[in-house]
Amino acid sequence: MNLLIMDERCTEKTDEELVALSLEDQEYFGCLMRRYTAPLGRYIIRVVPSFRNSIDDVLQEVFIKIYLNLRGFDPSLKFSSWAYRITHNHAVSLLRKEKTRPQLVSTDNDTYDFFERYVADGQPNENEIRYAKEEVSRVLAEIDQKYREVLILRYLEEMDYEEISDILKKPVGTIGTLLSRAKAIFKDEYVKKYGTEK
Repeated sequence: MNLLIMDERCTEKTDEELVALSLEDQEYFGCLMRRYTAPLGRYIIRVVPSFRNSIDDVLQEVFIKIYLNLRGFDPSLKFSSWAYRITHNHAVSLLRKEKTRPQLVSTDNDTYDFFERYVADGQPNENEIRYAKEEVSRVLAEIDQKYREVLILRYLEEMDYEEISDILKKPVGTIGTLLSRAKAIFKDEYVKKYGTEK
């Protein structure tokens, strides 16, 4: 099929419609891949930064898993949450295999957004912005994985509680508790390391 025609068909369809079409014609799965390559790649790099140089290989593994499990997709869920859950599980497997000391979490150009979302009462000042990327990366890398993941999903991936619940397979109430604890830990660690609150 002509790629231009396929791209037009892609933009007109929801994720869930593309899943159904992919089960009949695998070319439609390419639409989902193009739609999710950037966000899933960014998420993997944030969770497992040491795989930045092999991100294409890791993404290929993730998309193979997603494709092989398409028939098991529950249409009552959002496809994005389901795809992130598969990606999350794969990233956790990579972390277990790696067993190395924590590495900096990639916040790339999203540091300002992280603070804008994380700090409810204002924006970081210029001095904070200048040092924020490295500081946030260091603190996120040093906190426990379960807290790091929930902060990444909420403040960098901009997921709501329901989506995080679907991805981590935990009740929404547990997500709220985890997030509250994660924010407190992040704040404490930041203060210990840098002497000022975010």
